[in-house]
Order: sequence, then C-alpha cells, then structure tokens
Amino acid sequence: MQVELLNDQGLAMSKVDVPDTVFGREYNESLIHQVVVAFQANARQGTRAQKDREQVRHSTKKPFKQKGTGRARAGMTSSPLWRGGGRIFPNMPDENFTHKINKKMYRAGMASIFSQLAREGRLAVLDSLTVDSPKTKVLADKFKAMNLNSSVLVIADQVDENLYLASRNLVNILVVEPRYADPLSLVHYKKVLVTKAAMDQLKEMFA
Repeated sequence: MQVELLNDQGLAMSKVDVPDTVFGREYNESLIHQVVVAFQANARQGTRAQKDREQVRHSTKKPFKQKGTGRARAGMTSSPLWRGGGRIFPNMPDENFTHKINKKMYRAGMASIFSQLAREGRLAVLDSLTVDSPKTKVLADKFKAMNLNSSVLVIADQVDENLYLASRNLVNILVVEPRYADPLSLVHYKKVLVTKAAMDQLKEMFA
C-alpha cells in the first residue's frame, strides 16, 4: 500500500510504502461500528442519578379517602404515577456503561479504519512536525501554508511541550501520539497526518 508523502508546504513529494497489515485491510463496517460505540460507551462517567419513591420528599399521609371521590385509589404522593413521585427504574450513579472489546478485535478495527482512510485519500505521511516555540500562531501558519484548513488529526511520534502548547488552542486540529489515537477521532477528522517515525509505532501496535 502506498500513500502520499507531504513536505512542510503540504505538497506531495512522492509516494511512500506503508505496511499492508495496518493500511491494506478490508473495510469491516460492523467491526468499526462496534469499536467506535465501545469507545464512546467506555468514556461515559455514569454520574447521573434519579430518585425512587423512597428517596423523594413526600408525606406518608393518604392524599384522600379511599372511597366516594370517584378517583383512583392512592396511598401516598410518592407513587411514580403522581407528579413529583419517584421513578420506577431510576438511573443510579453506579451504573456501568462499559463495553468489552477484545484486544484482537480492537487492533483489527483500528487497522480497518486506517485502511479505509488510505483508500479515500484522507491519510498522508509527514516527514516530521516540530515547532520552535510554544506559539499557536506559529503552528496555525504552518498548517495554513500546507493548505490544511479543514479538521486535521496529526499522529506524531513524540509530542513535546512546544507542540502540545501550540496545538491545544486550535479548534480543528488535534495532535496526539500513536498510543492516544482513538477510533472516534480517526473517523471524525477529515484529514489524518502521520509522521514517518509514528508509522513504525502504528505498525507495532496494530499489525
């Protein structure tokens, strides 16, 4: 498999060979969907909470007499049928949203995403990405010179302090190391750039 090799100006210099084990897989939509959904589910904190009929503030007094009113029988105002009553099946803070994904499935799903990005022309290889100072404007001008105005995910072999500080305020640009590349970001961003040194790490992780 071959993808474009870009220089500092964003121009395609040539084609570079990438491992087929990571970038030459078949497109597996169901596996990619499972991996993305599991990633989103595992990111949920589960901090929401609701009250059941025991926890809501209420009186134990019978609201009205049992017979003669024409209304349905009612024992107390905490009933889930009443306004302000407790929930029947409330959401609890300790609710578990995690989805289990086997390591082999995760690696295959990530490789399938990388392969589809390469086929669609959304993946390119950079020689390197460095900045001399932790200035957002410096990195923004660099991407503007490369004609990358849309959302860009950069997978760099090493994100030093200057690169981290320069990129964190750019809304449509995310710079991460290979170990922090996630399936949701790969699907979301329109362009994915991988440095040459990071390519070897991706091969070791997902091949």
